[in-house]
Amino acid sequence: MGSINSLIRKNIRTLKSYSSARDEYTGDAAIFLDANENPYFSPLNRYPDPQQRKLKEKISGMKQVSTGNIFLGNGSDEAIDILIRAFCEPGNDNIVSIDPTYGMYQVTAAINNVEFRRVRLKEDFGLDVDAIRDVSDNNTKMIFLCSPNNPTGNSFALGEVLELSGWFGGLVVVDEAYIDFSGKPGFLEKVRDMPNLVVLQTLSKGWGRAGIRLGMAFGNKEIVDVMNKIKPPYNVNSLTIEEALKTLDNQAEIKEQLGKIISGREWLREKLSECLPVKQIFPSDANFLLVKVDDANSLYNYLTQRKIIVRNRSGVAGCENCLRVSVGTETENEILINAINDYKKS
Repeated sequence: MGSINSLIRKNIRTLKSYSSARDEYTGDAAIFLDANENPYFSPLNRYPDPQQRKLKEKISGMKQVSTGNIFLGNGSDEAIDILIRAFCEPGNDNIVSIDPTYGMYQVTAAINNVEFRRVRLKEDFGLDVDAIRDVSDNNTKMIFLCSPNNPTGNSFALGEVLELSGWFGGLVVVDEAYIDFSGKPGFLEKVRDMPNLVVLQTLSKGWGRAGIRLGMAFGNKEIVDVMNKIKPPYNVNSLTIEEALKTLDNQAEIKEQLGKIISGREWLREKLSECLPVKQIFPSDANFLLVKVDDANSLYNYLTQRKIIVRNRSGVAGCENCLRVSVGTETENEILINAINDYKKS
């Protein structure tokens, strides 16, 4: 592939980024009179660190990735949007992704007027590398892969993704939102060796902090630098930074909860396989199961009436009559199974 700089949109390459007060002075001081802040209501009267230095240092130590290779955003969705805005020329370039997968790749591409090309997964939801190559062209700037994939739950083979990264002249973005449930190493350690590989992770799933909206992107320093160049100056707020630091200091409890969720997933798999409406349960490395049933719309409506909300994925390619069921607490999982067992009796 060519240099990362050559992939960046011309107007972004020449963009002079906004410099905030907290970019220009980063130390401690007795009196801050530089940012037009309210002098009262400390500490939330002060703008947060625009580069999230303390949080990046914490993540760097945990992930064994340099702080210069870390971008933090308002959820992974902000990182997805910024990547598209940085590297895809509206009305000219295109993005390739798989089908089915996380819907925000396509939505964000549409918002940015970037063509989105879909490649169907194989019948077993495996990656069709040849089809991805065939649909890509000189204007394909990014390939988005979600692994473990949503809604199918399966992970993609390391070798296949690295083969794509080695062949492709643009960026390969691997979204690992569910990696904490997989028990597999993922792609993060490959960022050092593959300059066009970007890995997305989040505190929303395994770390149980969807409400604080913190997404992480790991990649080549040139990629991270351009993302920081175009992000809003204070894109991660002080409350999110504070809560994220507390959460990352609480790894023992998080590990215990992950164990419960993974055990709950296998318990659900066993119990669902005994339920009459269930026809197939697909393998999952995530915190959910994709379940094929005899009539997804009917079962979904029934569960909704019982105030149990799952996700009906019947309208998604390859997921006809499928429900996506998140792993809940032990009590919630039991309530779900009892309700499905009552379904045919109603």
